[in-house]
Amino acid sequence: MVSIREAIVVEGRYDKNTLSQVVDTLILETAGFGIFKNPEQMALLRRAAQRRGLIVLTDSDGAGFVIRNRIKGALPKNQVKHAYIPDVYGKEKRKKQAGKEGKLGVEGMPPQVLLNVLRRAGATFLGEKSGEEETLPPLTKADLMAAGLAGGGESVRKRLELLKKLELPEHMSANALLAVLNGCYSRAEARSILKLT
Repeated sequence: MVSIREAIVVEGRYDKNTLSQVVDTLILETAGFGIFKNPEQMALLRRAAQRRGLIVLTDSDGAGFVIRNRIKGALPKNQVKHAYIPDVYGKEKRKKQAGKEGKLGVEGMPPQVLLNVLRRAGATFLGEKSGEEETLPPLTKADLMAAGLAGGGESVRKRLELLKKLELPEHMSANALLAVLNGCYSRAEARSILKLT
């Protein structure tokens, strides 16, 4: 088990149970769509984000993105990181049938996948040395356009291909992809992924 500085917010108790077997940190739940009706829970997320940073780790289905976007809109951007699990089709062991979109949620992910998505999100693993801060400017929407991933006739298809290659959810927008590229990769790595020279 590894320790990370940031708190993590997940959708429900089964996600929390799975994650608590992998990382040692504060893990909070949204109670699914309950986050929309519970100002106290949002206040708790806000407090955790201010004090230690917050990583949002929701399922990769449509409902997970609705919950993620609610949190994203309510908290300061500089206090929140986003971890995305890959689209994996199947059903969790405890369920009789797969979810509406047929994708595994956080609770169905193997421990190594969870660690990888937390690393890509920029989680601070305690006890590990961090690399030097990058001083180059981040990629912009213009870089996505130059790579054919935004603003063009084939951009949606190309973006979906890249999302699949990077093991990211298909529901990600161009802006969310840009945030992942800037937050999870060095500028050189991101430009290489986009095949920009």
